[in-house]
Amino acid sequence: MNLPNLLTMLRFGCIPVYGIVFFSDSPYNMLYALLVLTLAGLTDIVDGYLARKFGWVTELGSMLDPLADKLMMLAVILSLVIDERVSWWATALLVVREAGMILTSLFWVSRGKKTVPAMFWGKATTVLMYLALVALLLRWPHAELLLWGVLVVAFGTSIVYLQRFRALNVK
Repeated sequence: MNLPNLLTMLRFGCIPVYGIVFFSDSPYNMLYALLVLTLAGLTDIVDGYLARKFGWVTELGSMLDPLADKLMMLAVILSLVIDERVSWWATALLVVREAGMILTSLFWVSRGKKTVPAMFWGKATTVLMYLALVALLLRWPHAELLLWGVLVVAFGTSIVYLQRFRALNVK
């Protein structure tokens, strides 16, 4: 296991820590939750950079990295809907999108096919989603509207990924 994959595993570890601090009784719970979310985002940036720069890209990392991102985002969005900061509709759409992307990857991998490596629009969607989640955590005005905009971009990105999956694996 190389360093980028270890950083991805750290991101998986951030998921329960985020939940614990978000729902804690601490007066600083949102600050701590924001710090954990920031740590997760930074590990995503660093692991991708290291993997590309040093040629440490692995099939395992190509599968685990987006899974860690999606599970972290789902954890955050579910905590925000439980805390009534975001609507169930937005949450349902995000869950459908993320579950669809995960299941599509599992479908191809279970058949011995290739996954699509991260693309610009996928990375941009992740950055935008992190920004929307931070805005929601901080209760910024119009934060949910930002989330809806990111959802539109996310579904557009999903279409591009599905086309790439198909082009890569269906001959």
